[in-house]
Amino acid sequence: CNTMFIQTEATPNPATIKFIPGRPVLESGTLNVTTPEEAARAPLAKRLFDINGICVLYFGSDFITVTKTEDQDWLTLKTLVLDCLVHY
Repeated sequence: CNTMFIQTEATPNPATIKFIPGRPVLESGTLNVTTPEEAARAPLAKRLFDINGICVLYFGSDFITVTKTEDQDWLTLKTLVLDCLVHY
């Protein structure tokens, strides 16, 4: 069984959480995703952006920050994001 431990960190913005999956998520540079059109270029970004309530994704080499809309709560969204990352 290949178990993945994904760390999360709070950020200064309560609407944003940093997810650290413990493996590379982007080969080089950074990627800022704010629209479904931008998300369509990267499979993981598309899957995350398809989650209702996600409005901004920021990819670094080994982390992803996820920003939610005001009307959503992290209790539900965090589980959906983690599930998406584990099964990617």
